Amino acid sequence: MKILGLDSSGIVASVAIVEEDNLIAEYTVNYKKTHSQTLLPMLDELAKMTELDMDTIDAIAVAAGPGSFTGLRIGSATAKGLGLALKKPLVEIPTVDALAYNLYDAKALICPIMDARRSQVYTGIYRFEDHKLVTVEAQMAVPMMEMIDKLNERGEEVIFLGDGVPVFAKMIQENLKVPYSFAPAHVNKQRAAAVAALGALYAKEGKVVTAMEHVPEYLRVSQAERERAQKLKEQEAAGEAAKNEVQP
Repeated sequence: MKILGLDSSGIVASVAIVEEDNLIAEYTVNYKKTHSQTLLPMLDELAKMTELDMDTIDAIAVAAGPGSFTGLRIGSATAKGLGLALKKPLVEIPTVDALAYNLYDAKALICPIMDARRSQVYTGIYRFEDHKLVTVEAQMAVPMMEMIDKLNERGEEVIFLGDGVPVFAKMIQENLKVPYSFAPAHVNKQRAAAVAALGALYAKEGKVVTAMEHVPEYLRVSQAERERAQKLKEQEAAGEAAKNEVQP
């Protein structure tokens, strides 16, 4: 089974091809470019370098969220467009699950943390049992301090990875009471190879959707939606106040 993996859920843009247990190619960039500028050119370069016939792909695995709202939309639009053009199914991979899969067969708990702003993280808790990724707590959007409390209650060693590590490292150092470590550079960010490898497993289990069915999983509303809701709330309050002033 040949799987194309796409991940633009965070600051990293990544494209990979995995066939069975073999990583054919991976192109990953963590630099100051918007994913709309990088993702398709990266895929085109990868296809040229490996002489890839896109029709030979069995499925397209995409990091489906959570993550950057703009990044997720770009990744989803790319996956949907390819799926429709090639008539291939999509495999929706939870972003935090794919991050955890980077640390295959780790003995400690795995806690990916993506910076979600406003002192929150997209995160989850995972472990490997019998060489399989097990979800201890499914991906969520929570304050980082709440996740630290959860890990302290569990009392187990934990490995952190993700773009939230440099943001919250000091908080972790000051408040975490269990043994911990931070994953090294080559496995501490999103990788399309992990998305594709998980995608192969899920596809064999029949966990696929059509390109038309796919939608990103944001886990929470965007800042624009929050600001709009707050503005509507303020307008309603102002309207009520004005109504009360004119009543006899």
